[in-house]
Amino acid sequence: MYIKETHSTSTLLREQYSDTLPHLYTIRTDYQTAGRGQAGNSWESEKGKNLLFSTLLRYEGILATKQWRLSMLVAVALWETLAKYLPQEQLRIKWPNDIYFGDKKLVGILIENSLVGQYVGYSIAGIGVNVNQTEWQSDAPNPISMKQITGKNYDVEELMKEWISSMKSWETRTTEAIKAMYMQHMYRGQGWHNYVEREVSVQPTSIAKKGTFGAFRAELVGISEQGELILRKENNKEKTYHFKQIRFVI
Repeated sequence: MYIKETHSTSTLLREQYSDTLPHLYTIRTDYQTAGRGQAGNSWESEKGKNLLFSTLLRYEGILATKQWRLSMLVAVALWETLAKYLPQEQLRIKWPNDIYFGDKKLVGILIENSLVGQYVGYSIAGIGVNVNQTEWQSDAPNPISMKQITGKNYDVEELMKEWISSMKSWETRTTEAIKAMYMQHMYRGQGWHNYVEREVSVQPTSIAKKGTFGAFRAELVGISEQGELILRKENNKEKTYHFKQIRFVI
């Protein structure tokens, strides 16, 4: 479904939800008046320049404690789609739900799950890809677009169709295969990098403290079954974080 303008494709999809909507049903728009990102952030997008859409995901038998598989699946399919057009060595999946090019944000992903008992009932994946936009008006610290990388314009609908095709391919594979792909292309997956612990907060990260006081160096150990980041600090001790507890220093 295409709609020229809406408040939020994810909100609209949730409002329209019924048991009759099929798996991978998608709403795409040219402009969102209230696009949302992780931790309450807004999503800036120039009208008609970028790929903005939300997709309904229906998978049976996924435990609520294993819903991280959905985040990995969506991110891996997006990486594979974009890797057809962009230099792969700089294209990375940033935990938990972004796609980066170098140290700049190319894609934002927000997955919302509806739970039925101990299982995921259905999920809505809201995705924003910076495609043809070259200037930003907000104070977003590090956006980048496909056009800025290559100098070319891209067909946003074609990109969306390619992602759906990639999803259909990856959803048939094992969780182990999906996780292996995710880890292979993970942002800062190798080496020592700076992080800051932050208090658990519902504040948008755009207004949360951005200083580097208390920064520490750590290397990636892995990701837990629940999707938590496992880091090893320089004192050789490991610690596990969920996404509101840690910030990458970029």
